[in-house]
Amino acid sequence: MPPKIQGKGRTVAEPSYAASIYQTIASSENRSVVTSIGMFAIGVAFLHSSWSELLLPI
Repeated sequence: MPPKIQGKGRTVAEPSYAASIYQTIASSENRSVVTSIGMFAIGVAFLHSSWSELLLPI
């Protein structure tokens, strides 16, 4: 015999790991950290690319 369900019978499931990571990154508290990491990544990608030759003096 199945157990009796009380109330509406719905339980609130915990969010998945990916959803909790996304909520943490998208939080307004972490906006400055996420922005600075993104700018650092863009800078590293620029310096690693051939576009960094524009910085060399002629």
